[in-house]
Amino acid sequence: MVQCEMCGAETGSPTTIKVEGAELEVCDNCADFGTEVKTQDAGSTSTKYSTSSSSSSSSGSGATGSSGASSSSRSRRSDMFDDMDEIAQDYDDRIRNAREAADLSQEDLAKSLSEKASLIRKLEQGSMLPSDEVRKKLESKLDITLTEGGSADDEEWSGGNSTGSYTLGDVVKRKD
Repeated sequence: MVQCEMCGAETGSPTTIKVEGAELEVCDNCADFGTEVKTQDAGSTSTKYSTSSSSSSSSGSGATGSSGASSSSRSRRSDMFDDMDEIAQDYDDRIRNAREAADLSQEDLAKSLSEKASLIRKLEQGSMLPSDEVRKKLESKLDITLTEGGSADDEEWSGGNSTGSYTLGDVVKRKD
């Protein structure tokens, strides 16, 4: 007798199902919670939760193209965020120090930027991130830079095993 990997019940003939990407050996009662995994028979019948390409033909437009590309790629795809600069960790200090060096009050700076003084207060407290528009105004007026180039933390993501995939252990930092 084998134990069901979902509920723990003893079963004589477990069924292999796929639940959110994980293949489990389950009893007949739990088999409805996932998609039954078939052998290389390229299943002509698909269930409601099937992730095979044969079921995506009914969806019509571009669903198959994007899912096929991500499964064949071994490395992380680049996206629009890779090219963007990130707001510096100490942006609040940079704003406050530059404002004080220019001998401006929060109200004076806000007036010169056509913004509210409460916005400047929140930015200097670090409780709010500046929008792109406000960031550009501040950088221009105070002659500072509030961004840091690219992602300096990419070294953290260089882990992973030989297949190129990551596990939670590769990226998590323990708080001992």
